[in-house]
Amino acid sequence: MNETTGKQGLHAALAGGISRRAVLAGAGTLATVAAIGFPNIVRAQSKTLKVGVYGGYFKESFEKHIFPEFSKATGIAVEAIAEPTGEAWLVQLEQAARARQAPADVSMMSQVAMLKGASAELWAPFDLSKIPNAAKVVPHLVNKYPDGKVSGIGAVSWYITLVTNTKSYPQAPDSWAALWDPANKDKLGLLALVSNSFLLEVTAATFFGGTKHLDSEQGQLDCFKKLAELKSNVKLWYRDEAQFEASLKSGEIPMGQYYHDVTGLAAADGQPVRSTFPKEGGILDSGSWAVTRASKAGDLAHVFVDYMCQPSIQALLSRKVGTAPTIDRKMTDLTDQEFAAVSSDIAPIIPRYDLYTSKSDWLNQKWTEMIVG
Repeated sequence: MNETTGKQGLHAALAGGISRRAVLAGAGTLATVAAIGFPNIVRAQSKTLKVGVYGGYFKESFEKHIFPEFSKATGIAVEAIAEPTGEAWLVQLEQAARARQAPADVSMMSQVAMLKGASAELWAPFDLSKIPNAAKVVPHLVNKYPDGKVSGIGAVSWYITLVTNTKSYPQAPDSWAALWDPANKDKLGLLALVSNSFLLEVTAATFFGGTKHLDSEQGQLDCFKKLAELKSNVKLWYRDEAQFEASLKSGEIPMGQYYHDVTGLAAADGQPVRSTFPKEGGILDSGSWAVTRASKAGDLAHVFVDYMCQPSIQALLSRKVGTAPTIDRKMTDLTDQEFAAVSSDIAPIIPRYDLYTSKSDWLNQKWTEMIVG
């Protein structure tokens, strides 16, 4: 899945910036979680939970900052599993489930993978009575089956925003409409795929009153046609995030869309770049925790997900991993500076993940014909 690919690139880019984030975090530390908070689990280090997370820096950060604290609090050991790129992990989980095996008990899944897995009934429903902290997760980050049973619970979030080179643009743009400005001819770097750029949603939010305009095929065509108007402004449709980041820093491609956190780290390092949350909102992408039906560690998985939904852990993730909270920021102890480094109070643009499952072929065809072809 392309959301996953993008996030792996983000975490790779973050690798050099964790010390700067630690400085920004100041003296914030994880509050000790009393074992009594998990009364249904016998404290025994022999209990092991296999957790699938995106590989590279992301997995390393979880292994260093998150999983040891979870094990200390609950007595449950974690075996971290590096998920492969894209939807390959979903395919592996599906194949393994048919053999009644679980490569991981609980996995962090992209939203399109969540939907595809749900259509195959791959995910074991969560029992929310065993996950009281799930009530703190913002509603749109709780995945449900058609019958209302919960299939996934928000794990982490991240933003794609409007980014600019400050030397080329002394004043920050305030709207995604800047992408269409004729003055920006041959100056943009945009993500190359319909399913990871979410530019249809940006177009709908900027010019058609919101992403509900994408409900119909005519509305989707409206957005494709409007989006096609900015083609002459695009210098690079990028798959390699590092390529765009270097061009943004140098000013060769001084405007585009990129990851808020990475851009902020580059700015903190003295690079002439900025990330702006437009008035229409940044694009909020996310991953969810899901448990494969083949897992025999459902009880441990519930303890894990409940732990991860705690405000103190969501704040720790923001400080140490660079993700946006999946709960209301008021529940956390993040300072304004810490929160701004990973998120925004401006209402976000939520991707229409449903379209990338129900109309994937058609959308990809039109994207190639009208936008990048």
